[in-house]
Amino acid sequence: MIDIRLEQTFSLTQAAKLDILPRRREGKRPNASTLWRWALHGVRGIRLETAMAGAVRVTSLGAIQRFFDALTAADTNPHQTPPPAVPTNSHLRKIEEAERRLAATGFCSRSKHSSSKKKVDE
Repeated sequence: MIDIRLEQTFSLTQAAKLDILPRRREGKRPNASTLWRWALHGVRGIRLETAMAGAVRVTSLGAIQRFFDALTAADTNPHQTPPPAVPTNSHLRKIEEAERRLAATGFCSRSKHSSSKKKVDE
């Protein structure tokens, strides 16, 4: 987690211009959209740490270093399972809706996500 009291922060656009980031094709710097993708979607289950400073998403040199370290560790130990994705509320609502539809057609779901369990007569 980024501690703004201890780490200097940069917007993702500013961070893309930092000299510490490796150059890509033809010596070009990564685009700011690359850092956004690292922050929002991650790489192999690992996300770049960010914080919101008002309406601006920021990161730090330390966060970038931790991101690279985690990617390197995951790459050097390919059998290590990446952390499981945390289901979003939207995803959980879709699961519950599908379970309701199944229950309405006569199927009984025993999923841990189901908020209402259908009683089955034996």
